[in-house]
Amino acid sequence: QVQLVESGGGSVQAGGSLRLSCAVSEYMYSRYCMGWFRQAPGKERTGVAAIDSAGTTSYVDSVKGRFTISQDNAKNTLYLQMNSLKPEDTAQYYCAAAIRFGCPYGLGTPRDYRYWGQGTQVTVSS
Repeated sequence: QVQLVESGGGSVQAGGSLRLSCAVSEYMYSRYCMGWFRQAPGKERTGVAAIDSAGTTSYVDSVKGRFTISQDNAKNTLYLQMNSLKPEDTAQYYCAAAIRFGCPYGLGTPRDYRYWGQGTQVTVSS
């Protein structure tokens, strides 16, 4: 059973930066997709960024140029570097993983990912 543990959330002012980390409990084999989702109060959980085992990345339009997803396979860790944060980025952020070839088109939906972390809160004040 793959376990994911997020860290790095917090409170920042608009324009600030945060880096989220997701520690993966075991090697994810040679075919996987790992992603970051977020959920604001009263809203659906939506994809932010994803990366597959080949290193191919994808992002939702609202974070392109500001967020960067990366992975350190030696440390079994996924990252999300978030720069130029905006109040609308405020949400609970979740790390997710799926064993599959490539990531779903358009980051997919939560149903496309089998494994989830507990979430970490990001709050951006204006």
